[in-house]
Amino acid sequence: MKPGKYKQYYTQEKLIRFGRKLAADCETVSFDLFDTLFVRRVHDPDLLKRSVADFVATLARKRGLHISAGKVQFIRDTFEIAQRKETGQKFDDHEACYPVYMGQMLAEIFGEQVNEQLLAKVTAFELAVESSMLVPRQMLVEWLKELHDQGKKILILSDIYLPASCLETLVERGGFADSVDHVISSADTFLAKASGKGFPLVQERFDLTPEKWLHIGDNPVSDGLRPAEFGLRALVLRDGREKMRKSIIRRYWNYGQGRTFFRGRTVHQAMLPMEGENIPRHPLYVEGYNFLAPVIGTFLLNLAEESQRLSVEHIYFLSREGWMFESFWKKMLPHLPQADVLPSESYLYVSRMALAGAACAYQGLTPDNAAIAFLPSGNRDFRDICRIFKLNGEALLPHLQRHNLQLETALSPQYPETTVKNCIHFTELLEDDLFQAEVQSQTRPYNDALMQYLEQEGMFKRKEVAIVDVGWLGTIQRFLNEAVAHRPDRPIFHGMLLAATRGIPFPASTVNQLSGLIYDRFRFDLGGSAILYNRDLFEEACRAPHPTLNGYILTESGCELEFRNTEDKTAKAEQMQDDFFAPLQQGILDAASRFAAAVAVLGYSSLDLKPWTNHLLTAKLAFPKNSEVELIRLRHHLDDFHGTKKPPVQTPSMALWDRSISSLRWKPLLRLKYYLLAARDRLQE
Repeated sequence: MKPGKYKQYYTQEKLIRFGRKLAADCETVSFDLFDTLFVRRVHDPDLLKRSVADFVATLARKRGLHISAGKVQFIRDTFEIAQRKETGQKFDDHEACYPVYMGQMLAEIFGEQVNEQLLAKVTAFELAVESSMLVPRQMLVEWLKELHDQGKKILILSDIYLPASCLETLVERGGFADSVDHVISSADTFLAKASGKGFPLVQERFDLTPEKWLHIGDNPVSDGLRPAEFGLRALVLRDGREKMRKSIIRRYWNYGQGRTFFRGRTVHQAMLPMEGENIPRHPLYVEGYNFLAPVIGTFLLNLAEESQRLSVEHIYFLSREGWMFESFWKKMLPHLPQADVLPSESYLYVSRMALAGAACAYQGLTPDNAAIAFLPSGNRDFRDICRIFKLNGEALLPHLQRHNLQLETALSPQYPETTVKNCIHFTELLEDDLFQAEVQSQTRPYNDALMQYLEQEGMFKRKEVAIVDVGWLGTIQRFLNEAVAHRPDRPIFHGMLLAATRGIPFPASTVNQLSGLIYDRFRFDLGGSAILYNRDLFEEACRAPHPTLNGYILTESGCELEFRNTEDKTAKAEQMQDDFFAPLQQGILDAASRFAAAVAVLGYSSLDLKPWTNHLLTAKLAFPKNSEVELIRLRHHLDDFHGTKKPPVQTPSMALWDRSISSLRWKPLLRLKYYLLAARDRLQE
């Protein structure tokens, strides 16, 4: 192709194949940046401004200024339009320069509080939003690097309001800055490719020969006609597959304007891997990325909203499942516009086993806590009570004998040898002040050690905290609340669970509240209740890599954490499950930042995402494919409360996820049957 001509291609492969021939006798190759070297995850670049407006509105609130994100966006648009009109009177291109009009916008909003640091902070967030939505086009970037290695001068030319310094940041984050010699933006000179004025400027600045210059872009005018008129060879990419991808997300976006269900679908579409990200993955990784990550992300987005509404000062992620929630949260946080006003967070090493004894130090062993201990079928008698609440059974034996009980007397209703008389005697035992005094005496050291640990974690310096856990009965929060109830400086607990089943009444009060964010039995939600089909999945998928915490030990240097043994049979089975689910967990974590970026750019709330989340739960758990059951069904699930005893009559589980693959395959209405039974149960609650 001779200089002064341009051609259009509809695939990257064909453009690069022809471009290699043209570049052979060229000294300079320039590329357009957006929609050429980079593609955006969303269909409309103006959507990115929404998140920045939210960020500025948040900064204003921190400074005592009350302004909506919509008003911020209006002020930004006003100054940008005014600047474009002004430059249009002096130049052929109606271009704008981001630092100028954003500086004017911030001065209008913040008045005397505005400074260079504020503009730098807003600019950094805008570039972070841009980076989160930009994906390098793998084939074109690889060709760019190839050309640079051949000694070609590589330029990037872009018509945009961001100055070259900002574009250089984006290119560096894209991973190919080392192969680019110069980045040129129309925002610095107001001379753009669109009018053709930008090409003479670049030619003069770098002393280029137009006949030895090849330009590649996506716009038939700016990247095709104009460079050809200046004597360059030009190639224009009109990628049909990319247009199809954009049309899909645009359609979901448009549907979402009227139907909330499609808002979550739009987020899901925007977070999907693209270009070089789209590589073969383990099937469990895919399930973690596409199924569990959106559910956990919606849960944590709701947590952020509730924390702001309740003026929570700090978030404590509890137990081993909290490790995944905290990890996901930290990856989400940089992308959320409201991050500056969200509470601080930390991971709290707690467990039911570690807290159970400490909960008895001031109140003794309550009937409710004893009932919780007998929920697992492996717990039968008072020895199991002793194991769970860390009691010395031999020291308590005289108290038991006064009430005609022994350490081995059956007390669990799941065992036929448990008599009504035994239960009455056990109730009398719990009403015995001498017995309770001994229980309190034995468990006081556990409480003292816990108080030392919680003081180290700053719990008693805060007035209101969020307690975040997977669920289901809120047992950990119950024990934690009972353990600190004696302290006048205890904070208010806002328990926020993935799901709250409330199988045992929770002791809610003005200082101890609990709610399920994805599902709560107190709020009818048939779609959300699908999470109950496979609760163990969420526990195992979110479990931390460290062993279960057994308790706290006071030492001269403070409080030390005591973890369970990792060498026994149970621990090895647990490790096997962890190894099996490792790809699943990696998929969840890799999706976190993309989920948060998509939510921030699209401006959706957790309420917007809930219908899609319910759809995922119903499709994956209530109506799973056989292959999905085989893939994500647990190999091992461990309960730290569960004892070693077995009831003489064990009823086999009839839950859907415990059925054999053959029964799922040959009974096509089995899933519907379970769904209708579950719906009946929800309606009767």
